[in-house]
Amino acid sequence: MKGMLTQVRSYERSVQLLMVNQFTINLGFYMLMPYLAAHLSGTLGLAGWLVGLVLGVRNFSQQGMFLVGGTLADRIGYKPMIIAGCVLRTLGFATLGLVDSLPALLAASAATGLAGALFNPAVRAYLAADAGERRVEAFALFNVFYQAGILLGPLVGMVLTGVDFRITCLVAAGIFALLSVVQIRALPARRADDTKKQDSDDAQGVLAQWRGILANRPFLLFSVAMIGSYVLSFQVYLALPLEVRRLGGDGEFGTAAVAVLFAVSGLSTIVGQTRVTAWCKARYEPGQALVRGLAAMGLAFVPLLLATAVPVPESGIRLWLLAAVPPTLAALLLAIGTMIAYPFEMDTIVRLSGDRLVATHYGLYNTICGIGITVGNLGTGAALDAARAAGMPALPWVTLFALGLACAVALYGLHRSGRLAAPSAAERLPATV
Repeated sequence: MKGMLTQVRSYERSVQLLMVNQFTINLGFYMLMPYLAAHLSGTLGLAGWLVGLVLGVRNFSQQGMFLVGGTLADRIGYKPMIIAGCVLRTLGFATLGLVDSLPALLAASAATGLAGALFNPAVRAYLAADAGERRVEAFALFNVFYQAGILLGPLVGMVLTGVDFRITCLVAAGIFALLSVVQIRALPARRADDTKKQDSDDAQGVLAQWRGILANRPFLLFSVAMIGSYVLSFQVYLALPLEVRRLGGDGEFGTAAVAVLFAVSGLSTIVGQTRVTAWCKARYEPGQALVRGLAAMGLAFVPLLLATAVPVPESGIRLWLLAAVPPTLAALLLAIGTMIAYPFEMDTIVRLSGDRLVATHYGLYNTICGIGITVGNLGTGAALDAARAAGMPALPWVTLFALGLACAVALYGLHRSGRLAAPSAAERLPATV
């Protein structure tokens, strides 16, 4: 821990602030969101489809507006978009705790989603710019703070929601209000390093910029190949908890085993991320690290696949072990795969952008992966249902294993063909309008 703090202090103050920001953003978000559905269906008495609508609006407004948020960050500057996102999420979270009408809930949900679309691309582009040649290591540290917020947020939210969900909403809103003030006072204004290059980009119309990015074939191929990493990592929240509860039940054991999944995923990243990144950077090129990360994520489902060959005990310690150990091993391997891939993934996006319109590239990348997560989760859910109906418990794990290996093979092909390298000077020239 001391070594990690020394690493953080070695960066500029802006980079340090962005890392602490991300921890606080995730703390505020995850103290509220896991308990929102229960509030909507229980306290407010909304029907299930309305709960799904409110939650879906947040996801749609975020995924659908990432490209716009990234474009605005490149044109206006990173700091204004980070502040705007924090202010908007302050209003959205406060509203969620204070209203009970459906239109107001939908508006608040949309605001919280739009907030993420505004500040996420800006934060990553800002971090990449100020970290310079050390951006791989910076994104490794960034992921530590990111996971720490995810780990701590639900615990704080559980305590606050035990008193009143409205308190949770107001505390989360207060965190984002404080963040807004800190950004205004302490975060330096930041745009692209090269002023002439930025002026050239700003002179283009937005649609021309988007057409230029959509013509960046290596970037698009990389984005599609990386969808699998997000589908696989999301299974910590979908397929793995469902498998634990399928075997272990919905009682105290099932709840505790699911909590262990989240703890293993978060704590392993906090403890191991910087070491894994340093080890990989010393041995592999970025493309090689990405291939190994995706392969590890695919292999994460092998313990679950092997467990399907074991007869399910009626009860007792063997049943508990079968319900808890394979999913926990899967969560650990998913975390290791993500640790390997994530810093090089973020670095590759910057490299493929040619250091132009970096936030816009991040925005489009997030949109592509967000759509992929939605489709992938629908497919995973269908595989889980089909497995139960057909008595084929191995089906979802074979599917997810194959997805991981297919994405690893795709990345291997991109790496071997040189498509993960920075574009040439000619390819970086702005498109004519």
